[in-house]
Amino acid sequence: MDASLLDRLRRHIEDRAPGEFHFPEVYGAGWKALPIGDRVRLGHAFLDAVRRGDLPGVEDTGRKADGGRIYRKIG
Repeated sequence: MDASLLDRLRRHIEDRAPGEFHFPEVYGAGWKALPIGDRVRLGHAFLDAVRRGDLPGVEDTGRKADGGRIYRKIG
């Protein structure tokens, strides 16, 4: 995941109210148009970024529902 995408995701997350979300919700427009391989790669890169602490205030809930992993914005 490049720095510009990571910065965009941080801004989208900052604009969200605290609570649970799926990655495509913060990725935004264009998610469904991406090839499945790109969606899988980006989803895994987002999980890695959350686990590394690159997205402060976001945690992996360890659960999946509705076809994807659930994250939580804290605070």
